[in-house]
Amino acid sequence: MPNPQRDSHTVNVVLPAPLTATPENIGRLKLPAGFHIAKFVEELDSPRVVVVSEAGNIYVSSRDAGTITMIDGRGKKKKVLELENVHGMVIHAGILYYVTIKQVYAAPLNPDGTLGASKLLITDLPDAGQHVDRTLAVGPDNKLYVSVGSTCNTCEERNHINSTMQRYNLDGSGRETFATGLRNTIGFNFKPGTKDLYGWDDGVDWMGDQEQREELNEIEQGKEYGWPYILGNGLKNLYLTPPHGATLDQWAAKTTLPVLTWNAHASGMQLIFLKGTGLPSDFDGDALASMHGSWGANPPSGYQVVRIHFEGSVAKTITPFVDGFLMQTQGGSGWARFARPFGLAQMADGSVLLGDEQNGILYRITYSR
Repeated sequence: MPNPQRDSHTVNVVLPAPLTATPENIGRLKLPAGFHIAKFVEELDSPRVVVVSEAGNIYVSSRDAGTITMIDGRGKKKKVLELENVHGMVIHAGILYYVTIKQVYAAPLNPDGTLGASKLLITDLPDAGQHVDRTLAVGPDNKLYVSVGSTCNTCEERNHINSTMQRYNLDGSGRETFATGLRNTIGFNFKPGTKDLYGWDDGVDWMGDQEQREELNEIEQGKEYGWPYILGNGLKNLYLTPPHGATLDQWAAKTTLPVLTWNAHASGMQLIFLKGTGLPSDFDGDALASMHGSWGANPPSGYQVVRIHFEGSVAKTITPFVDGFLMQTQGGSGWARFARPFGLAQMADGSVLLGDEQNGILYRITYSR
């Protein structure tokens, strides 16, 4: 971490030019042997979070449009909700839970896949500031988990709910702070068959091309994850002083470090765990995370999907799974992209859905021996 009294560093702002997803561009994508990617649904409006119901219906949120769209097995689209800033979603026991900046709602899924009457569960999530993308999940404890990002890049929050993981009863009651020091954990999920919660925390900006590395955390109740005082794998933020008279060394001692790190500024979004159906056996229990892409790094990072490989309950490696949305070009910033990956979900047959927010495309990734 640069010392504010003696060091300086350079920040590169690089904005890759947006391109269309032509067959030629898609043909350049790199996936592991046996995997194939193709367009599944087009003309979506800035698709964000993707979830799939037991009936096989796909639900896609769009914060920009303020909508949730249902897509049936034939790819037919139907708008099922309009609500400003709707973003995170999770389906549990036939109910779709969804979140805006300050509210959480629940709506039963009708037999035709549309939504029944919504019920407002939570009304008092704090102001978002810089990070408006609320996300949620239901844990094996039958509790509702809501990620509340920080309002800033690095600052001392005035509201103690910001930069935390919150936990509620399914009816919205019984709020408690589950974990703290999480800058912006958009992608998080429980490893199936366990109580283990993993989340991808996006690192801070303005520290240069290589810092701060992104964090994969195992998020446990009562743990502190460092932000804004301890970053990445233990960097001390010399620009801030911890509260209550604590030193940076003392804050570092109580900080839980990430289990793995990844390229700085990649901007992790949705994170899912895979079931082995239709996939190679060594993918069963692994996770995928979508990387939305950088703006403050040269060369740019992200614009891909990564695989988090587990051995038993231990996350061992992070490697590219879908790569090639980013490419070098002549002129401009020297870089271009034909996707900003976001949504991830797995279908019953094992195929994986990948949403591209930039071009409004939902891709389907399949495997054949």
